[in-house]
Amino acid sequence: MEGARGDAPESNSATPECAEPAGSGGGPEGSTPEEREGGARPLEAAPKRLCGYLSKFGGKGPIRGWKSRWFYYDERKCHLYYSRTAQDANPLDSIDLSSAVFDCKADAEEGTFEIKTPGRVITLKAATKQVMLYWLQQLQMKRWEFHNSPPAPPAVPDAALAGNGPAVHLELEQEEMELEEFLCPVKTPLGSWGRLLPCSLPLPCPLPFRIFPSSTWELKYRKEPAGSPKPAPKCSLAASLIQKAKLQSNTFPLFSEGLLRTRTAQEKVAALEQQVLMLTKELKSQKELVRILHKALEAAQQEKRASSAYLAATEDKDRLELVRHKVRQIAELGRRVEALEQERESLVHTAQLREQQVQELQLHVQLLMDKNQAKQQVIYKLSEKVTQDFTYLPDQPPEAANRDFLSQQERLEHMKDDMEAFRTQNRFLNSEIHQVTKIWRSVAEKQKALLTKCAYLQARNCQVESKYLAGLRRLQEALGDEAGECSELLRQLIQEALQWEAGEAPADGVELSPVSEYDEYGFLTVPDYEVEDLKLLAKIQVLEVRSHHLLALEAVERPLQERWAALGELAPSAELKQLLRAGVPREHRPRVWKWLVHLRVRHLHAPGRYQELLSRGQACDHPAARQIELDLNRTFPNNKHFTCPTSSFPDKLRRVLLAFAWQNPAIGYCQGLNRLAAIALLVLDEEESAFWCLVAIVETIMPADYYSKTLTASQVDQRVLQDLLSEKLPRLMAHLGQQQVDLSLITFNWFLVVFADSLISDILLRVWDAFLYEGTKVVFRYALAIFKYNEKQILRLQDGLEIYQYLRLFTKTICDGRKLTSIAFNDMNPFPMRQLQQQRAAHRERLEAELRELERLKVEFLERQASCARAAPEACAIDDDADGEA
Repeated sequence: MEGARGDAPESNSATPECAEPAGSGGGPEGSTPEEREGGARPLEAAPKRLCGYLSKFGGKGPIRGWKSRWFYYDERKCHLYYSRTAQDANPLDSIDLSSAVFDCKADAEEGTFEIKTPGRVITLKAATKQVMLYWLQQLQMKRWEFHNSPPAPPAVPDAALAGNGPAVHLELEQEEMELEEFLCPVKTPLGSWGRLLPCSLPLPCPLPFRIFPSSTWELKYRKEPAGSPKPAPKCSLAASLIQKAKLQSNTFPLFSEGLLRTRTAQEKVAALEQQVLMLTKELKSQKELVRILHKALEAAQQEKRASSAYLAATEDKDRLELVRHKVRQIAELGRRVEALEQERESLVHTAQLREQQVQELQLHVQLLMDKNQAKQQVIYKLSEKVTQDFTYLPDQPPEAANRDFLSQQERLEHMKDDMEAFRTQNRFLNSEIHQVTKIWRSVAEKQKALLTKCAYLQARNCQVESKYLAGLRRLQEALGDEAGECSELLRQLIQEALQWEAGEAPADGVELSPVSEYDEYGFLTVPDYEVEDLKLLAKIQVLEVRSHHLLALEAVERPLQERWAALGELAPSAELKQLLRAGVPREHRPRVWKWLVHLRVRHLHAPGRYQELLSRGQACDHPAARQIELDLNRTFPNNKHFTCPTSSFPDKLRRVLLAFAWQNPAIGYCQGLNRLAAIALLVLDEEESAFWCLVAIVETIMPADYYSKTLTASQVDQRVLQDLLSEKLPRLMAHLGQQQVDLSLITFNWFLVVFADSLISDILLRVWDAFLYEGTKVVFRYALAIFKYNEKQILRLQDGLEIYQYLRLFTKTICDGRKLTSIAFNDMNPFPMRQLQQQRAAHRERLEAELRELERLKVEFLERQASCARAAPEACAIDDDADGEA
């Protein structure tokens, strides 16, 4: 055994799962006395490690070539170290297996395989193909064990490691079973070391090594040498024969007796069996006869009972009732017979159809069989022709034919070898892909958990920064315009807070913040206020919005997206109503809004209507065109799609508003329609869809006269809102009444444009999701919820002018959309639509009466003014005459 001596590096043998040789001896000569006597030690008695000699391809320039190296595996770092010899204390280099993949090529030199890491490719060669496959499987197992075991502490006693052995052992056995589906486990190759040896000397790298899978594979697949003695006892063969005989006698108790029986006995058994069959048939017939007699007996007893009852009846009335009962029974039985007859006919018809189908299938099968037979005949003829062509070659001598046959046979053998090599390569690559995929999935799960944790920490950071800015704002309000060192320091801190962006991250960091300078619909996230105090307030609001979004991303947003993805085709339902109230994800919103708009205007929609209206607008100018042009530049000044000079949205908005003016001449154009159409354009991004969305809001969702010249319905809704506020929030209304605050100055625009100028875009579009489905009741709910959300802040204000100033901006400070939605649809209940309609009708009557009275007073005033105007010229004429006479 040369590998056990000092020339081990030249042997180029792989010794997986071996121990380092002790000095110059490491083969059978260096074994323990117990091993020489034949009493082998258990494999788990001493820790084993993956080590051995492999050839590594390397070098520079013309001296590149194969060099023998000693490789050993470090479990704690998942590194494969290599050195020149097994006795070297320091390794030459190491290979990181945690992110490596393995490859072997069928067309490469035998035993050659590659280890590919993100930084380099290492080419290695084993002595044989079996050794190569063993190394590849062991390296795969080590990599999987490293990725799926918790990190060990720096120093762990052997007892503690041994305690965790069974769990790791079971996990690795499961991994082995999975890998067997691709490539069968390779037996431990018996290299020049002869057998697996326990570690007897310290390793070159002072790290503990322990491995389990190879030991299980050794026990499962290792075979004893052919010449090794078998310590089985001499009586084992006799014992096995006795046990086999006992098993046969237990399984077939009459088998041994049957061998001793004569032919006459067998004939008797056959006769008895025939007799048993006849008696069984006779017993069956007798049972059937008994069953028929039982039925006849039951019918006779029933008839006897009816006759006895008939005879026992003393009066004709009772007898008549019994006869009627029998008639009813007969009728019921007749109906049952008819039903059974109909059922029989249907079953007969079904059976006929089945028979027709069976006949058709039989014909189809017959055609397929004929076709198959014809193909087989063609194949047979072609095979005979090929055989004849190979057998009879007229222009070729027998020697050349033999040579061709031998060469073809040799090529066939080579092709078989290549096919087997490619099959082995395919199985290994399948196992490698399987393992790499599993590792990638575990890494992806860990990354997802880290991203969730990072999002939570970023949300907490936004909350802390928001509290910091809010503290600066309160301190600024408390100091006022006081001069001094503290005021200057506060001003500097505020300026730094406004200039610093919390969303800035290093170049190699992970960007999780969903909020940038503009949101996904183009709205400015931080409004550009001129007053420093309001700038600080806007920054606080952005941080709070970001915090709420990050905290709700995993718990609310992703489950909601999954529910929308699984919804399928849209249809009115209670589930859809709840989903719309919770908000539609951005990727589903255009589809959902188009469906909601079509649901509203399907009775008005006509193909080509929008293009017809546009062509009418090109033919002549609409009277409202000038007002539309003035309002285009005032539409959403904080949205980049309507302020950018190169944007196409202003032109789209102009065409949509002009088309609506021609569609509804009674309204034409009203201030506020531009913002409704702009929201529809931002979401739907199509002119025609935005046009029909505007038609749906004005003509089907909102009440009549909502956008007329008198705005009658809008004024009615403001009075209804006052009643609802008095009912739902009495403390707030009492406080506003004391300060003489008219809420209609603030809320009128809310209803006219459905909060388009008031709420931030995320909350605004969530309001519109429910508004397009449920109607104006949603607007009342959210109006009440806004006041409930800010009730405590309003109650703290004790001056009417201060309240007006706060109400002008307080809707922009609402950041928690989930909380606002919960208030609107939970805290404001009950909210019946019938009550809302009754209040609208009552207030409409009062308003129309007031308008009629106002119109009457206006007419009277104009008449008085006209009479005064007629009297004034006569008085002037008299004065002029008097002056002339003088």
